[in-house]
Amino acid sequence: MQQPQQPPELHALRDIVLVGGGHTHVGVLKRFAMKPEPGVRLTLICRDTHTPYSGMLPGYVAGHYTYDEVHIDLRRLAEYAGARFFRDEAIGIDHDARTMLCRSRPPVPYDWLSVNIGSTPRMDAVDGAGEHAVPVKPIHRFNDRWQALLRRIQEHPGQTRIAVVGGGAGGVELLLAMQYRLGRELAARAELSFALFTRGERILPTHNARVRAHFRDTLASRGVEVHTATEVVDVEAGRLQAADGTWHSADEIVWVTNAGGAAWLRDTRLALDADGFIEVDDTLRSPSDPHIFAAGDIARQVNHPREKAGVFAVRQGRPLADNLRAAATGRSLTPYRPQAKWLALISTGDRHAVASRGKLCLAGDWVWRWKDGIDRRFMAKFNDLPPMDEKSKPARKASRVVLDEEESAQAISAIAMRCGGCGAKVGASVLSRALATLEPVAREEVLVGLHAPDDAAVVRVPPGKDMVHTIDFFRAFIDDPYVFGKIAANHALGDIFAMGAEAQTATAVATVPQGLEAKVEDTVYQLMRGAVEVLNEAGCALVGGHTGEGSELALGFAVNGLIDAGGASISNDTALTKGGLRPGQALILTKPIGTGTLFAAHARLAARGRWIDAALESMCQSSRQAASSLREHGATACTDLTGFGLLGHLVEMTRPSGVDAELDLAALPLLEGAEETVAAGILSSLQPANVRLRRAIRDQADWVEHPRYPLLFDPQTAGGLLASVPAERAAGCLDALHALGYDRAALIGRILEPGEALEPIHLIDGNKHPLRG
Repeated sequence: MQQPQQPPELHALRDIVLVGGGHTHVGVLKRFAMKPEPGVRLTLICRDTHTPYSGMLPGYVAGHYTYDEVHIDLRRLAEYAGARFFRDEAIGIDHDARTMLCRSRPPVPYDWLSVNIGSTPRMDAVDGAGEHAVPVKPIHRFNDRWQALLRRIQEHPGQTRIAVVGGGAGGVELLLAMQYRLGRELAARAELSFALFTRGERILPTHNARVRAHFRDTLASRGVEVHTATEVVDVEAGRLQAADGTWHSADEIVWVTNAGGAAWLRDTRLALDADGFIEVDDTLRSPSDPHIFAAGDIARQVNHPREKAGVFAVRQGRPLADNLRAAATGRSLTPYRPQAKWLALISTGDRHAVASRGKLCLAGDWVWRWKDGIDRRFMAKFNDLPPMDEKSKPARKASRVVLDEEESAQAISAIAMRCGGCGAKVGASVLSRALATLEPVAREEVLVGLHAPDDAAVVRVPPGKDMVHTIDFFRAFIDDPYVFGKIAANHALGDIFAMGAEAQTATAVATVPQGLEAKVEDTVYQLMRGAVEVLNEAGCALVGGHTGEGSELALGFAVNGLIDAGGASISNDTALTKGGLRPGQALILTKPIGTGTLFAAHARLAARGRWIDAALESMCQSSRQAASSLREHGATACTDLTGFGLLGHLVEMTRPSGVDAELDLAALPLLEGAEETVAAGILSSLQPANVRLRRAIRDQADWVEHPRYPLLFDPQTAGGLLASVPAERAAGCLDALHALGYDRAALIGRILEPGEALEPIHLIDGNKHPLRG
């Protein structure tokens, strides 16, 4: 008999999707973090995890700030706000389906959409600019271009002439910051000259005469050539041409002008102005699509056009958040009118700045200190986030959003007492729609599978083959179902590849939180789309599965693989086992470790977003090619690193092999940030169980204080392969792994003859005592 369960939380009734991590959207995230809206789910789509604050970017270029001081960590902020973070690039909008199209993932459905992607350089407006100039916009990618420019200048012999095209506040401020930084770093070994080009009759045209005069004098005193009324019409390598036909030499050209809207916006139904910016009304909503809002530089408020300045993007955070909240809950929107005058604090490269507002002009070192204080307080609001545990996370439960009649019926059903047993399955129509567009790879051995669904799959075992079986299942640790699907599939396939087997078929089991049918359907689709992409790449056919309701998203797979038949017993000729370690062999690990501590830290807002990005990329990397390479180089034993951690899996190998192992702590490849998070005492919940294996370490008390010691017990998800290869082939094996893209593959130890002691694992620190032999 089916037993009723307690009514679950309803996770999402309305989706607000934020595209771009500009100044306005970080304000929206912070306001929703402080006051979550029941039944409303936020999703941030951005191709970069760290977004720069434009007000501090010149100070960063000048060398006054570090990278982290001027960048907002969007992944951490989204986690704090209870929002999903999808790291991807927007490329279009399907207005009819209400989905956001992305470059590298399935479309993302929205009920309400907001665009805050900044402006894009119009490099194609001037011949050669795209090939030979360095654009400042889009600002979120400027750091990579700036670092590359720095390297080129440092390596350039003799005199280097740097030209900045654009005479507004942005161009002047950037030139002076570059001059200050490069002059201090390269003055002793390089001759630098700077030139500013602007098509206007004067620099800083939107500021008063006193401000303009101050910067004219500053540029002159620093030896900067200023070319006003000089429109650049052509750019070639090493020079640029003005409209009057004259050519000016320039080794490096920085472009701070001619910005417009992203090209993909032209293929949407959105009303755009002549420069490609999205037109919005007083509520920041597009008049051509009432479900879409826009703010910041990408938007043009039709009734109140203003200069493209960061101050307006920041000020739009509150009205945009209020109107998105109102739209999702069926309330009236509130008009927003930007101020007619605003304060601009413009630095001169050194620790000096100018204040400009209307006719006001104030200058001095004290103005820079004033600006520095304002900027640091602004950044602190988004980066200095309090530690978070499960109790302090924003609630995502019952609704007060406005639903139509059909949605209301679904919501009532979703929050009613739920059945257990088979009554907890996801509905057949929801499941079939979600899976309809997936195309699992076809294998001739699959006689009955998803192409002809039945009660069970029927799969033939080819002649001369033995079957390898494995199963894995775990709950989601990130809010992106597509990426989680990829990781879960990789994790399950790891056991197959570690055995040296070919993946044949997989059966899925998934748990999906209750909600409206459309939301559940999309979650299942995103989840299985990611998984099927990984399975298909491995040649593994998805043949069936089971999907049920639960409080948390979870996914697992039972995977079958094939190895050559080996008669009555298994040998290294047919499969790699854990018991094949041989004395004298080298121990190789194909991926860095640290996922357990990093995601424990992420849940507490104690990990940097780029650390999590790198960890996800590592977990999404298949071990299929690594397994083949290890076998080609004579591997005799192999396992994949998962929940037991490095030490647990190594002990599982040494015991059946009857050997000892020497492990070099200094040689362990670590994910960025892992050493920092374990030093802060942030460990996975599985760590204490794994630590019980410390008794397998010889003289373990001598190593407890080593900074890498805790990482021996760190549980891994979709970790690398741990394998032994002949010592004389280890270098070639590593070279091959690196060439295949396993950049962090490393030689971490060696296999020893068995000792008399009961502790088989010997630790060393290679920085102090290099590996012997």
